[in-house]
Amino acid sequence: MNVFVALFSGINVGGNRIVKMAELRALFDELGFADVASYIQSGNVVFKAEAVDVDALTERIEAAFEKRWGFRSRIMVRDLGWMEALVANNPYPDMAEDPTKLHASALERAPTSEEIARLAERCTGPERFVVKGDVLYLHAPDGLGKSKFAEILPRTLKVPGTMRNWRTVLTLLEMAQKA
Repeated sequence: MNVFVALFSGINVGGNRIVKMAELRALFDELGFADVASYIQSGNVVFKAEAVDVDALTERIEAAFEKRWGFRSRIMVRDLGWMEALVANNPYPDMAEDPTKLHASALERAPTSEEIARLAERCTGPERFVVKGDVLYLHAPDGLGKSKFAEILPRTLKVPGTMRNWRTVLTLLEMAQKA
């Protein structure tokens, strides 16, 4: 069986679109996935599946989720190899010591050079970012909550994604490796 991580976007934020993790794990069980585990309330699920087609898995999970909860959540499903590469390719290894200042965004697709250039023009504060394939790494020295750049990032880049802090990234990788 193959190991995957599902990263949900826009659930359990600010008291809206509430999804209990026990119910989310139950949905994954009902879909026939194995060794289902979740991490924190923001919608991170590690699971095993016979499937290898990430796009088909994503569509299947998104459809079942919307049917169960009545709203759509963008879900990024990635395999263990992708998670390992995300960590190995961290362009800010010196920042990994403070996992609340380093973030990684799983993007729906790799942005074009034009999209990255447009984003770079707007990065005028203390933040730094690097895009590697379908991952955007963000160092926000003042924290994500105070980052003006993080606020404008989604609508400027215009490539859907979901961001996790480095502590969450490392924990999900560890969970996936143990699955």
